Amino acid sequence: MTRMKVDVAIIGAGSAGMTAYRAAKAHTDSVVVIEGGAYGTTCARVGCMPSKLLISAANAAHGLKMAPSFGVNPGAIQVDGRKVMDRVRSERDRFVGFVVETVEGWPEAHRLRGTAKFLSSHELLVGSSTIVQADRIVIATGSSPCVPDGWRETLGDRLLINDDVFEWSDLPSTVAVVGTGVIGLELAQALHRLGVKVRLYGRSRTIGPLTDPTVAVEATRIFSEEIPVSLGVAISPSLTPDGRVSVISGDEHGVRSAEEFDYLIVATGRRPNTSGLDLEVAGIGLDASGQPIVDRTTGQSTRSHIFIAGDANGMTEILHEAADDGRIAGDNAGRYPIVRPRPRRAPLGIVFSDPQIAMAGATFQQLKASGAAFEIGEASFADQGRSRVMLENRGMIRVYADTATGVFLGVEMVGPAAEHMGHLLSWSVQRRDTVQQMIDSPFYHPVVEEGVRTALRHLQRKLVLPPQAPESCLDCVPGA
Repeated sequence: MTRMKVDVAIIGAGSAGMTAYRAAKAHTDSVVVIEGGAYGTTCARVGCMPSKLLISAANAAHGLKMAPSFGVNPGAIQVDGRKVMDRVRSERDRFVGFVVETVEGWPEAHRLRGTAKFLSSHELLVGSSTIVQADRIVIATGSSPCVPDGWRETLGDRLLINDDVFEWSDLPSTVAVVGTGVIGLELAQALHRLGVKVRLYGRSRTIGPLTDPTVAVEATRIFSEEIPVSLGVAISPSLTPDGRVSVISGDEHGVRSAEEFDYLIVATGRRPNTSGLDLEVAGIGLDASGQPIVDRTTGQSTRSHIFIAGDANGMTEILHEAADDGRIAGDNAGRYPIVRPRPRRAPLGIVFSDPQIAMAGATFQQLKASGAAFEIGEASFADQGRSRVMLENRGMIRVYADTATGVFLGVEMVGPAAEHMGHLLSWSVQRRDTVQQMIDSPFYHPVVEEGVRTALRHLQRKLVLPPQAPESCLDCVPGA
């Protein structure tokens, strides 16, 4: 048995683990990163980047389909599935290569291959022959897709998770996508636009992560008009005698339907990769769902020298949040026992569907649950000038502000360029801008951001506040 002793051991070399390594190394060179799988982050290998490559191909095909509406005839549209997937895989491999190159550039003494589990609160068994004794430990083991019990045994290689999609050498003819969240929506729409026969199934009656019922209903209407969907259903998959996937779905009224597909993609959420770590041996406290209890401002678990970062903490499965988690946890592990709470960025979530979905700051559901007094402003993109010019005039935006102070609290929206508007609005949340300050900011014409201004004006009219400042900054500039 080989033994090694370090100041900081980091379990996992994904986005959170890599940033934790850099942060911890600023305080000590006695660091080791333990990885039991392939190097390359979830984002680069099976998440953000390959999915956007597939979506970009789908949007190119959709742009050609929409061209005649502008008086432009592109001729017959042909999707070459092999070329689509060749580009997806080659560019994916390029992104992964950068990550692998970075990790393999670390000193060899800082890298240890093997699966880890706790032997005690300070000891890890890596593989079957190495024991690592660490003063401080960062758990950054990421997450994995959830698969309903029995489905993998029933469907075999006809059941896929999103990771598998990016290994295709060609596009299939038909696919069932189960799960109407972010991953399910993005994959279903992209494959549909690339000519794959798709049906999107979900227990929920809405599509996407939106919590504002008004926006959620509008988003569901938009996506249901384009993608074949079965919502509010339970499904039972099986294999046909010829090896295809049969999906029987039924709703609460007993209405049942059956359809056959080449594959079934499960996109029903992800769970933290913590089950094999033997957390109970380390004495880490767990919540009611069995997940580790974590202080997000420090990254600490209930054992003060053990930190948890990224998807492993089960909180916000987004790359920039995982990187922030890693930076906070790694920094505090490196300087321990001195631990510094760090402020978190304003929440921001984006779905790269078409139209896009953006959520920033507090959600409608969070505001309702908190009992906060807030007002709502809204606007539609149906007749918004620039959106109509681009034939992207679908969707709506709802914005929220504190009733007493007029401070902007959050937004939920589905519409064109939502990824950009979501960023701007998250900055306003983080700065604690008032609605009036936001209205006083520049809005060029004609841009889709004018839809934001319309919603903010609607919101401002509902707020009971002192007399307003001039609506336009031009009113404040002598000679303007």
